[in-house]
Amino acid sequence: MDKKHEVPTSVKDESLIEKRRQQIIRAAVTLFKEKGFHRTTTREIAKAAGFSIGTLYEYIRTKEDVLYFVCDSIYNEVHNKLVEISHEKGTIDGLTTAIRHYYGVIDGMEDEFVVMYQETKSLPKSALEYVLNKELEMVDIFRKILVGCKQTGELELTKEQCHLYAHTLVVQGQMWAFRRWALHKEYTIEQFTELQLEYVLRGMGR
Repeated sequence: MDKKHEVPTSVKDESLIEKRRQQIIRAAVTLFKEKGFHRTTTREIAKAAGFSIGTLYEYIRTKEDVLYFVCDSIYNEVHNKLVEISHEKGTIDGLTTAIRHYYGVIDGMEDEFVVMYQETKSLPKSALEYVLNKELEMVDIFRKILVGCKQTGELELTKEQCHLYAHTLVVQGQMWAFRRWALHKEYTIEQFTELQLEYVLRGMGR
């Protein structure tokens, strides 16, 4: 397990820390999307979050910490959704349920995904390594599901195919966010999901 990137805080109340950081994330996502990471100031983030710059610095050290919170919140949400179907890992039903859950998370966090892909490069090394490893953990969830389908005989895949197709599933879902300027004009999230499922399963021999 990769060591979590820690952001120190002077506040001891865990529920308050979570509440304030969610406010910070929501404010930052809106600003980063509109202005970009580098043009957004911490004072603007604090104002958009509804508190003073002094209060903001009780929960972060740098603007990069805010970007880290945005990225980490995405992976936590994906993990929480996918862990629900862990008991179905070795079935096509489990695979399709996982894909639907994952695409649903992306649909609900489009702005966060766009910000993550545009701005991740601005993270300090330790936070970047953590975030990239979380991305690989997300891929590995799908790899394990595909391996389970292979072991139960529902899919005929090689080890290499399981690994590559897991990456493919992750990126295809994220396309809903970073190509929304085109896709949203033609499809609903339900249509997008079902067409992607048809395409993926057919490509894997189903």
